[in-house]
Amino acid sequence: MPLPRFHVDLPLQAGTRLALPDPVAHHALRVLRLRDGEEIVLFDGRGGQYPARLEVDGRQAMALLGAHDPHEAELPGRIVLAQAIPSGDKMDWVVEKAVEVGAAAVQPLAAARSVLRLSGERLEKRLRHWRRIAVAASEQCGRNRIPEVAEPLTPQQWLDRPPAGGAVRLLCDPDADLRLTDWAATLASPPTAIELLVGPEGGWSDEEYALARHHGVRMLRFGDRILRTETAGTALISALSAKFAWV
Repeated sequence: MPLPRFHVDLPLQAGTRLALPDPVAHHALRVLRLRDGEEIVLFDGRGGQYPARLEVDGRQAMALLGAHDPHEAELPGRIVLAQAIPSGDKMDWVVEKAVEVGAAAVQPLAAARSVLRLSGERLEKRLRHWRRIAVAASEQCGRNRIPEVAEPLTPQQWLDRPPAGGAVRLLCDPDADLRLTDWAATLASPPTAIELLVGPEGGWSDEEYALARHHGVRMLRFGDRILRTETAGTALISALSAKFAWV
């Protein structure tokens, strides 16, 4: 069985003894019911991980770190999911599953037809929540780098930025003429970076489609089925990863 894994937002070093931060200690001792002497894994998000032995003294938890393990679980290509913010708590699912299937970052978009509108303190609270989900998902799935969950932007703001690392920008459009698999078959080699746009429940507006075309975004459809906004990104990242042998 995989060892319990914990992200510690502190620089880690082999051979040192570390007092676990309160939230990590609580999760280890009160939620997972780990005991003194049990083996765990810690990572700080800078790459690799550290096997460690848990030392428990009352409510205090320490970890004795072993040698650095350079293991990584990142995809060979960088995929950013630019997700129009869906209604309710669906974005929680989007962030969690995008991290699990290998997204390097999640960019929330305040699209014209996004039902959920966030600003001020409510936005900051929700953003902190999404980032905690990204950490928990990384702990669970074995990733040693925490994908960024960026501050929400409008599609205009995001598209006006040049694609990072020369990324190919793709937009999930159920009415597009070109299938994702047909587009991928035309490539001489896999792209090194992809930015994937997924719309809200009501779809992209005509203005947003025009904006995407103006910025050279390629419209693709994922077969003959229309996917829900909260599942489209996960399905497409998984399909792209399989097509390019990134898994």
